[in-house]
Amino acid sequence: MPRFPKNSYRRGRLIRLSATLLTTLAFLGCANEEVPPDPDAELRRDPLLRAGNYAETAPARFQVSLETSAGHVLIDVHRRWAPLGADRFYSLVRGGYYNDARIYRVVEGFMAQFGLNGNPYVNQVWKSEFLVDDPVIETNSRGRIAFAKGGRHSRTTEVFISYKDNKALDEEGFSPFGEVIEGMDVVDAFYASYGDGPPRGDGPYQAMAAARGNAYLDTEFPDLTRITLASIYTQN
Repeated sequence: MPRFPKNSYRRGRLIRLSATLLTTLAFLGCANEEVPPDPDAELRRDPLLRAGNYAETAPARFQVSLETSAGHVLIDVHRRWAPLGADRFYSLVRGGYYNDARIYRVVEGFMAQFGLNGNPYVNQVWKSEFLVDDPVIETNSRGRIAFAKGGRHSRTTEVFISYKDNKALDEEGFSPFGEVIEGMDVVDAFYASYGDGPPRGDGPYQAMAAARGNAYLDTEFPDLTRITLASIYTQN
């Protein structure tokens, strides 16, 4: 068997070690390179983060089906009653905004309110998507649905269903855009034991629900009625 000089063997070994080291350093350099941020990653996870894509004109009349943990509710919407409100509700339902929402504010003998998204980032986007007030054409009678608001031209995504004839709300500018035509008994059964939120009661805190979404509501108020699916179709 041929024998190689010791110096040649050592040189060959050093060359192999050097090549391995260079390959390792090159790999580590690639691994440490910062991955450029993807500005559309969050948008792909939840398209509702782009509010401008949800500005459709609603049909003159349509119905919204709410599948809830308490049962099924059917809402008949008349665009003529409140065009801007009907358009917003139509767009939000079609976009899946109310899916997996919690009916977080239920005040017995007054109304049931929902419209905060489970994703707090979505709530952050929509909290400033204000609607100009619609004139009040129909009264806030039992079963009617209207957008909640905190002042003039402040409607965004939250709506409420009246439990009684709330005529006083007409004078405050709350304009109904539809009414419950099936399942009012289900609306009456929405979980109400938590009561109103602060400062009127110890129920869900609206600001916290907006800031933390379903993570807050499910932890602190697990018995709230849930909307599992809201769907829409044009009435023939």
